[in-house]
Formats: sequence, C-alpha cells, structure tokens
Amino acid sequence: MLGTRRAFTSALAAAALVMGSGGFAHKAAAQGKYVVILAAASLKNALDEASAAWTRQTGKTTRISYAASSALARQIEGGIPADLFISADVPWMDYVAERKLIKPASRSNFLGNEIVLIAGKASRIDLKIDKGFNLRGALGNDGRLAMANVDAVPAGKYGKAALEFLGVWPSVSDRVAQAENVRMALTLVSRGEAPLGIVYKTDAASDPAVRIVGAFPAASHPAIIYPMALLASSSNPDAQAFVDFLKTPAAQPFFEKQGFTVLK
Repeated sequence: MLGTRRAFTSALAAAALVMGSGGFAHKAAAQGKYVVILAAASLKNALDEASAAWTRQTGKTTRISYAASSALARQIEGGIPADLFISADVPWMDYVAERKLIKPASRSNFLGNEIVLIAGKASRIDLKIDKGFNLRGALGNDGRLAMANVDAVPAGKYGKAALEFLGVWPSVSDRVAQAENVRMALTLVSRGEAPLGIVYKTDAASDPAVRIVGAFPAASHPAIIYPMALLASSSNPDAQAFVDFLKTPAAQPFFEKQGFTVLK
C-alpha cells in the first residue's frame, strides 16, 4: 500500500510540474507586456497552438497559467493580476461574476466538450457505458479510477454526475483516485498508475498512451460548456484582440482538432 501511495504521489507531482502555476502570471501582468490568461487545464494543447498562431500573426504574446477552474477562480478572487479567464464550466464563471470580477459584456460561451472513460493504450478492458455497467469489476482487485476532484473541479463533477446517473457511483466511490485537475488524472492512466480514468475527450486525444473505452451519454451529466470573460481588473487592450482572434475561423481548427466543439 505504501508503494502504491508513493507511485500516485510521484505521478501527480510530475503532472503538476507540467501544468505550472500562477506565479509567472503575476510577474507577466505586472510587466504589462503580455496578455495573461488563466485557463482550464484541459485547454492546454489547443490554446497553446492558438496562442502561437496569434503571436505569429500579430507579434504579440500571451502567458497562460493552466489549472483546475476552481483553483483559478479562487486565484482571481484573491486578486491575481490577469486579463482573461476561460473556465471549464459555467458555475465557476458564475462564481467570479457574482463577485464582480469579470467584465459582464465580455462573457461568452466558447467551447463544448465530452467526458470519456479511458484506459492505457495496451489495456484490454472493454466496457459498454450504460446503466449499472460493471466499472468496479473492470478496476480489478486494487485498481483505482482516476478523476479530477469530484467536489470542485469541473471534469470531476461531470464524471461523478454521470456515474450517479448511471447508478455506478456507490460501487466505485471508495476506489477513486482524485487529482488536482483533469490533466493530472490523465497522467495517472497514461503512466499506468490507474487502469481507468474519466477525462475530457480532448484530454484523451492529447495523449497517445491512452485510449477511449467509451463516452458518457450527454444526458448523464450537465452540458459541458467553457465560458470565457475578460477580468474586471484588466486594462490590456490586447486582451480583447486575443479574444476576438479566438472567435475567428482561423482559430477554430486548433480546438476542433483536439475534439472541442466551437460554440457559435
């Protein structure tokens, strides 16, 4: 058991190093040279590509801090200097809006997504996701189900809601390995620390070491919507220009390639 705990800790620590933190965002905003973006962890691949394209087009740059939407919302509440927030769910955008921390007129629903059950690429696990499906049995004697935090992080909340709807949650709730964000949950499966995990379809597309076992029915959880908005404290004119770019046909393929649905 001790060895298993150490393995999980090691995997999560490795993922944390990849995701980064808000420290550089504070410095970048203070310098006023960049558009500073706080974005849900699941956006990393697509948003990095879109940002690079914007830089090539305009010569201007961004600095992006990726984390769970819950963590980012609380950083905004704590006063972190930034220009743009892209959340993986509506409730966390509502949270900062209720505290008057965004510019209401700038808010829009940007992207849609799906949640899926994943396994390692070489895994032979085969499950049909349906009412009462045997998820616990697929985990084996001591396997864990990797998920983002089910009480705060959007991907974890969507996943728990889906499992509850399908009547499976009570059978696996004590076998869940909760990660700080969805990319850390992905890492646990990718590194073989967990046989199964629940992540966004876009996360699965970003990692060749995992495969999709099945998708959760859209009716099993709240609609997955990524809203974005400029922060009330932002005075950077380039921030609106970047938002405008994200809504152009030129930026759309970066998100669609990863499996996002661009909302009109």
